[in-house]
Amino acid sequence: MEIEFTLDAKKQLEEWKKSGNKQIQKKISELINSIIETPFTGIGKPEALKYNWVGFWSRRINDEHRLVYKVMDDKIIIVQLKYHY
Repeated sequence: MEIEFTLDAKKQLEEWKKSGNKQIQKKISELINSIIETPFTGIGKPEALKYNWVGFWSRRINDEHRLVYKVMDDKIIIVQLKYHY
């Protein structure tokens, strides 16, 4: 599957890289690999979102931050890598 990042997600990924927080960077990488393998199950407690976020899924990076994504055909779109939705 192809991975695509929104502009906000790209900016947030760069912020994580600049932060030097290797643990978070590793977790994000693990989550993305898991999403590629099994988009709706796996690590990070995948959760289908509701209300304004119908069609999107989230996985926990840690207690404070979530990775939010959408699966479309053969593409995964990462929309958020910081904070809660």
